[in-house]
Amino acid sequence: MPALTRAESELIDRYLAAVDLLGRINPGRHEDTYSGLRAAQALVRAAAELRDALALMHRRGETELHTATLARALRALDGERRAARVTLPPEEAS
Repeated sequence: MPALTRAESELIDRYLAAVDLLGRINPGRHEDTYSGLRAAQALVRAAAELRDALALMHRRGETELHTATLARALRALDGERRAARVTLPPEEAS
């Protein structure tokens, strides 16, 4: 895991929380409306927390994202697998 500022860590955590919720909402992967509804309701709060993390960084003068470092952190936290749940699953062979 690369060294991150507290604000960068918060950004990564909040981003992945939102990604996880979007994965639970994805109608191409889940058949349960209730869990999707609950995830959608939680997404509102997660989006506000993500906004607040970015706003804090901006107020502190952290106006640039160090994408290579943040991408390494996302990979270390299983971000690729988690983000894959947001996309459509592969089409089944007929």
